[in-house]
Amino acid sequence: MRIVSGKYKGRRFDVPSTFKARPTTDFAKENLFNILQARGIFNDAPAALDLFAGTGSISLELLSRGCAPVVSVEADREHAKFLRQTAHALADPNWRVLQTDAFRLLRTRPQQQFPLIFADPPYALPQLPQLPQLILQSGLLAPGGLLIVEHGKGNNFSSLPQFTNLRIYGSVHFSFFLP
Repeated sequence: MRIVSGKYKGRRFDVPSTFKARPTTDFAKENLFNILQARGIFNDAPAALDLFAGTGSISLELLSRGCAPVVSVEADREHAKFLRQTAHALADPNWRVLQTDAFRLLRTRPQQQFPLIFADPPYALPQLPQLPQLILQSGLLAPGGLLIVEHGKGNNFSSLPQFTNLRIYGSVHFSFFLP
């Protein structure tokens, strides 16, 4: 896994071969971050929440572009361990890893709001159709913030009132939402 841009551009981290996570492709990731850059998202170094963090690829890109803090949420013990090891190797004080279920986090009263939330759940997750609404209703997204949900072609969120845009890069779909 490599960081494609920002202050950590070119850094590589070896993801264990036993990993069950599906990392966002470099092609999709580069295009997503070009969109965010063009929108000026990184101008104010927003706090960011990465739900279903998996390999940490998105979290690393957010950190590399100056987001602070970045909170990565991952339920799987081995994945969270890898994220903590990667955070230790990177030694960036703005990265926080939480080993917890994303849905449990969405049900708790938020202690912090995030101007940017990225969610990349497993494409086969049964609750994926409800995920954008759960996040938007959780209070975690700051007013004026942006929610991005990565999903496969089997999901269509365009009927949700907060839906603003869909971008497709191969088999990767990004749906954008405003509160």
